[in-house]
Amino acid sequence: ASVKARYCADLNDLLGQVDFVVNIVPGGKETLKLFGWEQFCAMKSSAFFINVSRGSVVDQDALVRALKEKKIEGAALDVTDPEPLPCGHPLLAMDNVIITPHVGSNTLKTRRKMFNVVLKNVDAGLR
Repeated sequence: ASVKARYCADLNDLLGQVDFVVNIVPGGKETLKLFGWEQFCAMKSSAFFINVSRGSVVDQDALVRALKEKKIEGAALDVTDPEPLPCGHPLLAMDNVIITPHVGSNTLKTRRKMFNVVLKNVDAGLR
């Protein structure tokens, strides 16, 4: 079967065509608040936004507004800014939002690597 894929040079154009946006870009100056009001408005009103990247990549105020104004259907967030969100933050009370406690790295392989880093750091600190 042939694939009918095409290159999309404009992020907002792409956002208007998809049902799920899964954000996995690295955090940094270039991606700070990459997803803001303009991007959420470019998405389909039936679309879902999923962030497993960094909280700083999303303008959370714009996300809250987009969810309240039904610019997008819902969001799933494994990361927020700050982490954890303060009590009373609007995202915590929204029925169309799922927030997980930054568990994207929760695999046995990753935890073993993390444990080895801790051991090396403790060893270095004791020397």
